[in-house]
Amino acid sequence: MSNRHLEGQRAIITGASSGIGEAIARAFAKAGACVIVNYRSGREDAERIASEIEAGGGKAIPLQADVSEPDGCRRLFDAADEQLGGVDILIANAGIQRDAPFAEMSLEDWRKVIDLNLTGQFLCAQHAVRRFRGQGMDSSRSRALGKIIFTSSVHQTIPWAGHVNYAAAKGGLKLLMETMAQELAAEKIRVNAIAPGAIKTDINREAWETEDARKGLLRLIPYGRVGEPEDVGKVAVWLASDESDYVVGATIFVDGGMRLYPAFREGG
Repeated sequence: MSNRHLEGQRAIITGASSGIGEAIARAFAKAGACVIVNYRSGREDAERIASEIEAGGGKAIPLQADVSEPDGCRRLFDAADEQLGGVDILIANAGIQRDAPFAEMSLEDWRKVIDLNLTGQFLCAQHAVRRFRGQGMDSSRSRALGKIIFTSSVHQTIPWAGHVNYAAAKGGLKLLMETMAQELAAEKIRVNAIAPGAIKTDINREAWETEDARKGLLRLIPYGRVGEPEDVGKVAVWLASDESDYVVGATIFVDGGMRLYPAFREGG
């Protein structure tokens, strides 16, 4: 696939100041898209990423917004209208973890994760659909009226003790995506998801930073390596492009086989 298959398209990427979101922003810019690099608190990182994209010949705009709030989502799409002339792609990526054993988890930590990882995705997606409809089809940009890609997780299918809020949010996100896809496909709005497994980001640094931790993690990954954020970025470019125009309501797992119950290689 040509590395310019998103030429001229306009993308909002939430949670793009680090990790997977950063990798997607860089990959989209390299593929020709104009990107809004959303952040909640990482202003310096978002500005650095946008500056580096611009220095490489791309177009990127850093923009602060808390996407767990309706006003924050609205600000992103208003900026896309004002500075890019509209939006063609939403990457709903922002997420957090607040971990604790089930009986010890506070209601506050439950709500924070659900509010951002699930409700925030719903709010941004709702704004995206309304903007897509208002803009109308432009076949010179894309075969779709608009595209929404959620960043989910292998934990939309794999239970995760000590992370019940995170797993519940990702499980809910799976059916949010699939129901949206079912409802909106007739309008040429494509809705899909990417479900990463173990990826080297700050959110899970303890799981891969030391050699002992890495060895333990690799027992869960049949393919034998921990993923890189760029692995997700490459898939996101394809899924947002016309190359995947017939892919609707799908979750693409980028996990080295983590969801395949690797302990059963030895008979369980």
